[in-house]
Amino acid sequence: MASTRTKIGHGLAKVLGIKVQKSEPYQDELTRGESVFSVATTETFVEEPPTTAEFLRELIPSGKQVLDYIWSLFPFLHWIGYYNVQWLIGDLVAGITIGAVVVPQGMAYAVLANLAPQFGLYSSFMGVLIYWFFATSKDITIGPVAVMSTVTGGVVADMKTKLPDVPGHFIASALAILAGSIVLFIGLIRCGWIVDLIPLSALSAFMTGSAINIAVGQVPTMMGITGFSTRDATYLVFIHTLQGLPRTKLDAAMGLTALAMLYLIRSACKYAAKRYPQKQKFFFFLSTLRTVFVILLYTMISWLANRHMPRGKAKFKILFTVPRGFQNAAVPMLNKEIASGIATHLPAAVIVLLIEHIAISKSFGRVNNYTINPSQEMVAIGVTNLLGPFLGGYPATGSFSRTAIKSKAGVRTPFAGVITAVVVLLAIYALPAVFYYIPSASLSAVIIHAVGDLITPPNTVYQFWRVSPLDVVIFFVGVIVTVFFSIEVGIYTTICISAFVLLFRILKGRGTFLGRVKVHSVIGDHVIGDHGRQIYGEYGTMTGSREPPARNIFLPIDHKDGSNPGIELEMPYPGVFIYRFNEGFNYPNASHTLEYLTDFIFKHTRRTNLSTYDRPGDRPWNDPGPSRKERKAAKAAGLSEGAAGVNTDLPTLKAIILDFSAVNNVDITSVQQLIDVRNQLDRYTSPDVVDWHMACISNRWTKRALVSAGFGYPTERQDGLHHRWQSIFSVAEIGGSDSAAQAADDALNEKELGRRVSQAPPTDIEAASSGSSSDGGADPKAAFKRNAEQRRAVVVHGLNRPLFHVDLTSALQSAICNIENRAQVQRADNRSGVDAGVDAKQV
Repeated sequence: MASTRTKIGHGLAKVLGIKVQKSEPYQDELTRGESVFSVATTETFVEEPPTTAEFLRELIPSGKQVLDYIWSLFPFLHWIGYYNVQWLIGDLVAGITIGAVVVPQGMAYAVLANLAPQFGLYSSFMGVLIYWFFATSKDITIGPVAVMSTVTGGVVADMKTKLPDVPGHFIASALAILAGSIVLFIGLIRCGWIVDLIPLSALSAFMTGSAINIAVGQVPTMMGITGFSTRDATYLVFIHTLQGLPRTKLDAAMGLTALAMLYLIRSACKYAAKRYPQKQKFFFFLSTLRTVFVILLYTMISWLANRHMPRGKAKFKILFTVPRGFQNAAVPMLNKEIASGIATHLPAAVIVLLIEHIAISKSFGRVNNYTINPSQEMVAIGVTNLLGPFLGGYPATGSFSRTAIKSKAGVRTPFAGVITAVVVLLAIYALPAVFYYIPSASLSAVIIHAVGDLITPPNTVYQFWRVSPLDVVIFFVGVIVTVFFSIEVGIYTTICISAFVLLFRILKGRGTFLGRVKVHSVIGDHVIGDHGRQIYGEYGTMTGSREPPARNIFLPIDHKDGSNPGIELEMPYPGVFIYRFNEGFNYPNASHTLEYLTDFIFKHTRRTNLSTYDRPGDRPWNDPGPSRKERKAAKAAGLSEGAAGVNTDLPTLKAIILDFSAVNNVDITSVQQLIDVRNQLDRYTSPDVVDWHMACISNRWTKRALVSAGFGYPTERQDGLHHRWQSIFSVAEIGGSDSAAQAADDALNEKELGRRVSQAPPTDIEAASSGSSSDGGADPKAAFKRNAEQRRAVVVHGLNRPLFHVDLTSALQSAICNIENRAQVQRADNRSGVDAGVDAKQV
């Protein structure tokens, strides 16, 4: 009896004019025993559609899922209890090494951000200190990076014209808070998959273009050339630098020699590591500390050259006073004017924060055999950028160069960040007097040397070309746009082009018609059986009972998949077409792929009814019919006028098999267009109907959508003629004689046997291709014994959906079986009609 909720729902539906489908149409066929698989047991399988309640239950998290979510927010709790001395030693070495690298890099990157050097130290300290609480990567190092610093510097420079009274570090801190909040939100709702929307070609173009932009922008400072803005487009900065070469100052000596020394030390250490493999670790640490060595060396040179000079009379540009401690620790300034001014820069800032960090952490996770959680990494970035501004920090994210160094230094856990934070803290309080004499040109050389590793090497571009030439075009477009405009425009351009290419492929994606070919499995010259151990002899020599097993496979009839074009593919059956969706089946590509389907079918079939229209005006405007010449030719050949201009050798359309192996979900648009095509083809084949078989459907909601549209079960003919549907089901054995399920069933059967002996034996549900399987008055004990000896099998798909098939083979078998059975029924009807006509004449 229907529940009160059901009655209320049906009442509302009646008032609103909604036609409620109480059950699937083919359920009635089951009650009459048609199209049902008969087995030794009385168990059958009727597939139920998914419900909205199930969907909502999947969305609502359980209590355990909530606890798991909270637990996942603090990954350090998962491993901190296992911390040991060996891990501590590895973290100490890596942490101190990174601390020595991040101090000079942080100050250099702060200059990129149009800020004083100390703000780079503040950001470095907060990044490495906070990250380890939320980290899922042991290798990544959060702090100031070249690209993010350049973006921040652009924002600071832009806001100076809008809000000249607001100090630059307030603008940088506000940008960190706003961008960090967005990233934190994305991480908390676990949408880390959003970074997967950015392809590798766009990421490589962004990194390469940014590196070129940064390097070219640092050349004037390294050479001591002034008189123009280094924030202009890269090509303009390059031109202005060439024009300003005559104005080169002594800074060039401090910058060019420092840059040459950095590359020389790295090359020498690399060569020595190959020459003396047993000392590879030693040379690695020497190479890692080259930045510290160069900065200390040129700081000493600067001190010797400028120690007696007044502040404004230095021989070349130096940093001058760097405040000791956290002099800018305060609550960040963030008001409506600052937020509205930064808003236009936020998308680029968020993208830069995400893509570099996630790409680096994923890469090193694969190299070191662990998996990162992108959403949790976003939480780490977000919290870092929210808390960093309270000490004066500006936007920070993962650094490629420092992460590579940290990984090679043997880091064991994220706790190495705490060691690095101690080193940075010591630098903030103990070394500001040393920082006074650091040459700006040498810092520019450090930046140029660091970003050089971000440029995609030619060999990688060549590999892109080998995989996808179109991605190389996107790569170069992104680099060129970055060089001639800005980093932000380059980011938007590459992402938009990549999205357009993806959308175009989906929109213009179409399916493939498949043909059938029989194949054997061959090892060497011998054909093998199903499990690979049965040898049937040399291929082509087997005859008689030794004929080896073969299987049908389905390949594109145009061989565009690269299969051997010498293979002659058979059409599955006259009037039967197998169509595979290659790019999914949703609203963007539904129209295009179904148009291709119908055009191909019209080209390779003919109408079922070739009768002519009573009057020329009855013809549709888009079907004018045969020409006069074609009608005369048909009349001369003794054909009907309807056959004029028609290739009668073509088969009529009988069935269509759709391969849904590449389809996960369907939507209203795609299903409605499929309904329209079905109606169109039914008119084309009238009075017959087209059988629509669906194979390889892997989603229950897709099945529900197709069933709601009338697919999955046979369609009645328009003229009322019908035949008994021959359902071919794929069955599989469940359990076994020794399984727990079989033991339980045997126990249940034994329990029920005594009650059944006194009753009439049950009648099995009638099979589609046979008569009743009832044993009549047979002995129930004998029947039970016989059933126990049989294998227990069930259908893979529901009995109520006979046109949903597990694979293409079963779909083709079902289609052919019913086409031939329908033809047999029609021949029988024609014979009975002729006999009735003869009897009428006799009467």
